[in-house]
Amino acid sequence: MDTKRSIFWNVDTQEDFIDQSGKLYVQGAEGIRLVLKEITDFAKTEGVRVINTCDYHFINSQELSNLPDYKTSFPYHCMAGTSGAQFISETEPEAPLLIDWDSELGIFEELDDPHRFRNIVIRKDAFDVFIGNQYTEKILQILHPDQVFVYGVTTNICVDKAVMGLVERGIHVFVIKDAIKELPNLPLPFETWLSRGVEMISFSAISDYL
Repeated sequence: MDTKRSIFWNVDTQEDFIDQSGKLYVQGAEGIRLVLKEITDFAKTEGVRVINTCDYHFINSQELSNLPDYKTSFPYHCMAGTSGAQFISETEPEAPLLIDWDSELGIFEELDDPHRFRNIVIRKDAFDVFIGNQYTEKILQILHPDQVFVYGVTTNICVDKAVMGLVERGIHVFVIKDAIKELPNLPLPFETWLSRGVEMISFSAISDYL
């Protein structure tokens, strides 16, 4: 299996979103935990590189509010240093390279060796990982994938931002449809995705695309 030009893109599978006691629990998100584990195990077995994005907020983060509208602002969640900001056990990245906002430029030399850092963690402080971390663009330029398989939460906010950001950069995007979950009362992006060439597949079919 040639996976060098394919990467997995794990969006915000963090305790505060997926655990029922989380600060911004996405109702029903626990239902995708099993397939999330299957994806993680598959990536390890097949040597697929994984970009793992995560919310990592501070008290003054723009999307946080005491009076959230649940569209552009939300309650306090995934706060820096808290357990809620951690990945769930099913997707915990193994020995990752962590890219923070103040990462040294020299760290990117490590990306050339897929065997040393198969997992990359990108912390972000915005819905859109391309806005929430200045280095996301550079990471993509180095990895230069032909196709990206996206999964995680939430479908209609951060997953959508990742999908559209990748599409706009000329990358063929697949969404693993049984490994995403949406927030209620917000429009779903499926029609827009399909109009932009995004393919939605089940995880059981993943080998057909690698």
